[in-house]
Amino acid sequence: MFEFLEDNITMLAPIVIFAFNRPDSLQRLADSLVKNSLYDESEKYVFVDGCRNEDDRAKVDRTIEIAHRITPNVIVSQHNKGLGASIIDGVSQIIGRYGSAIVLEDDLMCMPNFLRFMNKGLETYRDDERIFAICGYGLKISRPDGYNADVYLNRRSSSWGWATWADRWHTVDWAVSDWDRLRSDHSMQRKFNRGGSDMYGMLRDYMEGRNHSWAIRFCYSQFVQGRWSVHPFRSLVQNEGFGVDATNCKQTYSRFKTCLDNRIGGGILMPLDIVPYRGILKENARYHGLLLRLYSRIRKLLRM
Repeated sequence: MFEFLEDNITMLAPIVIFAFNRPDSLQRLADSLVKNSLYDESEKYVFVDGCRNEDDRAKVDRTIEIAHRITPNVIVSQHNKGLGASIIDGVSQIIGRYGSAIVLEDDLMCMPNFLRFMNKGLETYRDDERIFAICGYGLKISRPDGYNADVYLNRRSSSWGWATWADRWHTVDWAVSDWDRLRSDHSMQRKFNRGGSDMYGMLRDYMEGRNHSWAIRFCYSQFVQGRWSVHPFRSLVQNEGFGVDATNCKQTYSRFKTCLDNRIGGGILMPLDIVPYRGILKENARYHGLLLRLYSRIRKLLRM
């Protein structure tokens, strides 16, 4: 059914971590990465955002200490940029030097095969111009009968552990220069929302100053260019907010809780000739649809 590339990874992408004032979270991320077989051989960079005020000082200083245990490549901002600006600036610095990058935020934890998965994806799809990003996080998506690969294509990238190449990254229109056209073109808005009914609303909120999201602008450029992101059926990333011991997500239900790939080693089947599947795309969009978002919000409010 598919043509596969052997699991030979010839070039490792740098790991780029973004942190701020959560030293314990950064330590947990580092502890999870150490369990990855390619961790020691990988170049590592940690960007620490500056304090918003003096109340942040002690936690930011502690975060910087932990960052220096991870790598000597620690870049500390002299002022508070915010997450969006930090990621755009930091990734741009590193990806231009290496040609690709694996990007993590400090509230994530990685499964033991995370780095193998990400580097394998970067190598497999490097020359496939249809592919915009490799994403380590995957929703609970049913694998179609007869579908013998470990990954699928989606219209929407995830910001929870992802990677891309310099030639894709540099095409992102961070200014959203065609915003005037999009906000008056309802057909285009509907097409953008095929990746989830919240997408146009999130971009509108960014343009009107209600959020500072870099990720929705990345996804919009992916949409405009007609490209795809690659995701696993079993997630290689867990967000701390949805873990067993989560402090920020006490309810038992969350649409973002997922099935994790806890394997150590083993093959990763990524087809060279991967194609989108209508059922998978529909299932992904459902997770971000109005009804499920509303249901999830009610359960969160009721802490169920």
